[in-house]
Amino acid sequence: MTTVSQVLLTVHDHDEALAFYRDLLGFAVTQDVSYEGMRWVTVTPPGADVHLVLETPQSWPDASAADREAAADLLAKGLLSRLVFTTDDVDALHDALSAGGAEITSEPVDQQYGVRDFGVRDPSGNQLRFNQPLTAPARG
Repeated sequence: MTTVSQVLLTVHDHDEALAFYRDLLGFAVTQDVSYEGMRWVTVTPPGADVHLVLETPQSWPDASAADREAAADLLAKGLLSRLVFTTDDVDALHDALSAGGAEITSEPVDQQYGVRDFGVRDPSGNQLRFNQPLTAPARG
């Protein structure tokens, strides 16, 4: 194995997720297919070779109704998924997301482990972090 091609990200509403990932973050929609009451939506970050599959708990084919409900509860609390992205300009991205109304959970800060990063929650509650490698030693 040499690469991860798809990451499944649970969202509670495809259209709301598209407004965030496509319209605010600039991800490309690579698939949006409806089939037998389900919807398969994938988005790709600019310049990346990985697809985020945006799926709802209701679309999990092998999950019981109780499991789907439990997943929806964890999603609502922001405890189901976390993703970390790398960017070339963490401060500019932070400013753009703030201006776009994103829920910022932590402001940009230089971390001792060599990145400058900040946190955001998507409309479904998924926790996202955006980081930029530091070229100089971390500040304080």
